[in-house]
Amino acid sequence: MRLLTLALVSALALSGCKKIDDSGSGSLPEVSVPDLSEATMKDITRTLSSDAFEGRAPGTAGEEKTVALMIEKFKAAGLEPGNPSSDKDGGWTQDVPLVEIAAKNFSPLIVTGKDGKAMSFAYGTEYVAGTYQEQAKIDIKDSDVVFVGYGINAPEKGWNDYAGVDVKGKTVLILVNDPDFETPGLEGPFGGKAMTYYGRWTYKFEEAARQGAAAALIVHDTAPAAYGWNVVNSSWTGPQFLAQSKNGGADQTKANGWVQKDVATKIMAAGGQDLAKAMAAAKTKGFKAVSLGLKAGVSFENAISKKNSRNIIGVLKGAKRPDEYVLYTAHWDHLGRCTPVDGDEICNGAVDNATGTAALVALAEAHKKAGAPDRSIVFLAVTAEESGLLGSKYYAENPIYPLAKTVGGVNMDAFSMSGPAKNLTVIGMGKSDLDSYLNAAAKIEGRTPDREPTPEKGFYYRSDHFSFAKLGVPMVYFEGGDDLVNGGKEAAEKAAKDYEENRYHAPGDEFDESWDWSGVMADLRLYYRVGRMLAMTSAWPNWVEGDEFRAIRDKSRDAK
Repeated sequence: MRLLTLALVSALALSGCKKIDDSGSGSLPEVSVPDLSEATMKDITRTLSSDAFEGRAPGTAGEEKTVALMIEKFKAAGLEPGNPSSDKDGGWTQDVPLVEIAAKNFSPLIVTGKDGKAMSFAYGTEYVAGTYQEQAKIDIKDSDVVFVGYGINAPEKGWNDYAGVDVKGKTVLILVNDPDFETPGLEGPFGGKAMTYYGRWTYKFEEAARQGAAAALIVHDTAPAAYGWNVVNSSWTGPQFLAQSKNGGADQTKANGWVQKDVATKIMAAGGQDLAKAMAAAKTKGFKAVSLGLKAGVSFENAISKKNSRNIIGVLKGAKRPDEYVLYTAHWDHLGRCTPVDGDEICNGAVDNATGTAALVALAEAHKKAGAPDRSIVFLAVTAEESGLLGSKYYAENPIYPLAKTVGGVNMDAFSMSGPAKNLTVIGMGKSDLDSYLNAAAKIEGRTPDREPTPEKGFYYRSDHFSFAKLGVPMVYFEGGDDLVNGGKEAAEKAAKDYEENRYHAPGDEFDESWDWSGVMADLRLYYRVGRMLAMTSAWPNWVEGDEFRAIRDKSRDAK
């Protein structure tokens, strides 16, 4: 297979003006792939994930080192500053105004019944919490507890878990994911097995705030959450970053957090309810929220500081249509210092996402080597992805290059180190015309695009492409594949499980000199092909008819 692929690539490279036709999708420009530097990938990943960068948390010395390194590498790759109107950092960055809230001195979570008996739950091991309000102290006392099922208010689906209940000033207990996440297929009110945005924890907290809740606690359950409590713990027990707001988060809940499932079981039982039965009831349309007759209380203090983090931007100007733009995105940040494991408190983020950040530089080198494309290519390293896609959201809402003139893009988040795969896993397959570009690229490379095998994990809503999709820009996001050349699906599943349980959002995500980079470089070839094809065509890909983002794109393009 590998020899056949190489022969095919060589033949196409010699064919000059030959076009690739992807099963009726129309003619796409053929591109050849120059040498992609494995040394660049290794060197930048190794450096960014070293302890010297302290886990690359926004607003730290690790950010300063990351910005300096990426500017140096973008310059060396032959890019131009991507924000020339800014006099900061030589025009290579965009300020992203953030608020850092470092919570401390947590009380236990106290839940009291009508009989006056109180249950106490420990911070970190049994619950975690934080706030989106810029308040020096959060002190919630005697807050009525209400179980609101999945906490969804979706008028277009005739679904409202808050119907008939007033939760203003109360604490809501919420299930993670969608009501139909256990459905085997993709049919159901919320996409069946595939998570919708209604299933994401970010939505749960947003809706609780709209309903006026004082506190929102999500019940952690590993299968529907898609990660273990260790990930919740490491992600929520350090400083949290928020986008700056005019009202200091006054319209948000006072406390957002998670509780262990066995904690939720005890809380429900104290309110005369069985959690398993309540979870089953919450899956049905017409579910009614349940007031538990309990009072909740929690307090903690906050150190609050406003600071600017930075997106890092380089551009390769187009030769024919320089005012049309193709995006490559990857987030440079990680968690910084986190919950220690065996004395190690630095979450280095080697795979997540030093690899994607390194890929921006390797791709910039390759595109420069290939010569100026027809359209301009923007290389965007964004901040604060780990805090809720804040850097990409800020750029999308305050674009340096107009979104109406942004053709589409490619997002890269955490390359797989498990070796080359026969297939590739496409996150959000079937949503846009960009599938045809990826299909064509995969065909040349001898690989098969497949739908994500775990759509219930909601990966489409967990990386930076989503910030652009929400505002209409088609984006491609794929991963290395779950059918490895060596070991097949079994080996891929084992490697993915090992990473998720032992390294994801943990100090164990460190650079390893013994890594096999062949799969990474194979994936990088696909990223190059898709981006180059977009930059060498005059077509404007769109979302498919009926997609949730189609109308936004059409309106944007009409107003260009």
